[in-house]
Amino acid sequence: MKPSSLLCWLVALLALTQVAQARPLRPGFEKAEYLELLRLHARMADTSFFGKIPRPSRFRRAYRSPVLGLDNSWELWTSPDSVAVVSIRGTTANSVSWLENFYAAMLPAKGELRLSPSRTFPYELSSHPQAAVHAGWLLGMAYLSDGIVQQLDSCYRRGIRDVVVMGHSQGGGIAYLLTSHVRALQRQQKLPADIRLKTYCSAGPKPGNLYYAYDYEAQAQTALGSWACNVVNSADWVPEVPISIQTIQDFNPTNPFVGAKHTIGKQKFSQRLVLRYLYNQLERPTRKAQRAYQKYLGTLVGKQVTKQLPGYQPSSYYPSSHYVRTGSTIVLAADKPYYQLFPDEEGKIFRHHLFEPYYYLAEKLP
Repeated sequence: MKPSSLLCWLVALLALTQVAQARPLRPGFEKAEYLELLRLHARMADTSFFGKIPRPSRFRRAYRSPVLGLDNSWELWTSPDSVAVVSIRGTTANSVSWLENFYAAMLPAKGELRLSPSRTFPYELSSHPQAAVHAGWLLGMAYLSDGIVQQLDSCYRRGIRDVVVMGHSQGGGIAYLLTSHVRALQRQQKLPADIRLKTYCSAGPKPGNLYYAYDYEAQAQTALGSWACNVVNSADWVPEVPISIQTIQDFNPTNPFVGAKHTIGKQKFSQRLVLRYLYNQLERPTRKAQRAYQKYLGTLVGKQVTKQLPGYQPSSYYPSSHYVRTGSTIVLAADKPYYQLFPDEEGKIFRHHLFEPYYYLAEKLP
């Protein structure tokens, strides 16, 4: 065989091998995929966070962003078989990073943020008029968005069509909103429609209210599974927050509680007195709690946010605090052997939230 023929044969064989090894994204949770994502995502933290978790084998880091907003950052990882991962950093030890978490009043899921006098961030995370999301994580996503979109466009021009969004903890909260934002940019033809997007929110908190969750899940669901996975350790408290307060205004308009006052008004006088008293005892505390939520975790915390980001101008908050779990949930069930390795211990509030317990439980999945 001539050298030139041999070279052509080797090139063809290499190309076939790469095709055979390519693993295009598929909907639904995949254990091996999630473990690899944990391996690469853990590299954003120091060894006290990722412990003995091995290095990723499939992906290599291609880019790391500067620190933006309230101590937010992200990385781009790519694989030889043309898959890109947007890995969003979670909460850090910096107090401003925690400020982002406590900025927990809701903003409408469609609107714009004034990041500075000369910079406005328009967004449409849901078209539902009652959809609302966490103000702090929306702000974090807004500061990261431009750089992520630029890198996705660069990846696309290099032939990459499959993109995974990955975030753990606060990064998971931002990953929800980034996924919604990228899908909106695709609908608006600002990003190519054939970018295939899959999301893993790991140890993520609740990102918004029920109407946002409905929209997020509907856009991700297919007959073969969801493109949006929410992975939680049952021993971890972070997926349980923010605290949720449901008021009458959070219901669909056809719910009988919404029209309860009108119905009570039709009853006999004695019945009307009793029913109105009971209704007020149930309805007023939730409404009062929601207003306090918005006052302290919106208006007051927002003032601290503007001190850190002087150009930011807070928007009008949405009158809801009905946070719900979002996405197709994969439960990593903490069992007796787990608690022997990771026992509850006073003062160690993140014992079940870090990468090692998640990695351990994920490895045990069938």
